[in-house]
Amino acid sequence: MNKLKILNDPIYGFITIPNSLIFDLIQHKYFQRLRRITQMGMSYLVYPGAHHTRFHHAIGCVHLMQQAVNVLRFKGVTISDDEETGLYIAILLHDIGHGPFSHAMEHSIVNNVSHEAISLLFMERLNEEFNGSLTLAIQIFKGEYPRKFMCQLISGQLDMDRADYLKRDSFYTGVAEGNINSERLITMLNVIDDELVVEEKGIYSVEKFIIARRLMYWQVYLHKTGLVAEQLLIRVLKRAKELYESGHKLNASDSLLYFLKNKISIDNFTDETLAVFSKLDDYDVVSAMKQWQYHEDFVLSNLCEMIINRNLLKIKIKNKLVKESSLMSHINDVMHNYNISEQEAKYFVFTGSISNQAYQLKAKRINILHKSGKIEDIVKASDQLNLKALSKPVTKYYICYPKVKL
Repeated sequence: MNKLKILNDPIYGFITIPNSLIFDLIQHKYFQRLRRITQMGMSYLVYPGAHHTRFHHAIGCVHLMQQAVNVLRFKGVTISDDEETGLYIAILLHDIGHGPFSHAMEHSIVNNVSHEAISLLFMERLNEEFNGSLTLAIQIFKGEYPRKFMCQLISGQLDMDRADYLKRDSFYTGVAEGNINSERLITMLNVIDDELVVEEKGIYSVEKFIIARRLMYWQVYLHKTGLVAEQLLIRVLKRAKELYESGHKLNASDSLLYFLKNKISIDNFTDETLAVFSKLDDYDVVSAMKQWQYHEDFVLSNLCEMIINRNLLKIKIKNKLVKESSLMSHINDVMHNYNISEQEAKYFVFTGSISNQAYQLKAKRINILHKSGKIEDIVKASDQLNLKALSKPVTKYYICYPKVKL
């Protein structure tokens, strides 16, 4: 069987699967599940085109990594065949641990288990199945491989993950501000003292990349409608778990019921849990909500109906902390209007914060290589004064409450 398939991608055109091991991993049921996990959570309620999946993104990342390997080899950086395959596997599987609607799971039906931790569990399980051929990839993924630049290509401030998702999410949402020139960025990469650098000629592409990241966060990833929808989804799953634990009957798939029934943390995330998690995707959650919108519980039924029919809560975003008196006023209104308890009202009235930091000065910096051989952080190397400002975190606060009577 020919395993060196060619895929047609709307962003990059034809993408070639580099070797048979990558093909076998793509074909594996764990990876195929990513076709049923949306890349951007609830953002399709704001941007109707944002229905692309984690599968699209992972394949795109492998394509960009192939380009990066070719560029670095051309510039004299030694990368062995095993290291090349390790890089492809690490970037292919970096998001394999995402649950339904991407980030909502991490805050609701599992107790603060990050998708990175679950990705690692999947990779270790696949490593057993593929006779240890993922060992090097796991080292790179964990940031433990001695060649630092390889770890930076997987997880850094200018990694292949960001290079793909900014361009891809910009394309599918139609938000042109995020459309970075990832090929130009990759062409300008080099390695000095085992660290990834960008040649001076690429400085403007890096500036555009950082600014695009800031704009995409405010305009897309932290868009207030997408934000309130994700918060509602988190509360749907929390309420369902609460009801299930107190003896209510809930219709849902076996995989979803498993996570409603059990308290799962990283300490008890067993092989059995991983096997059930591998069957869980967006469709389990959507089909459950379609049934739960008719449930007798006031809170669960209304939360589900809001998401299914896109009849969401009102959200106000402010630069200052929301006053406790304002929050309690809305909670009291909801309690009075619907004759429900304070605990139930807090499902419909809540506050939180969002933060955006386009560039982190202290972590995994983007270094510019000048023609003189001098290496400098992008913020110092750039004549774009905004970059320093973009390295400071900006925090905003929000309050959500019902628009009118439910």
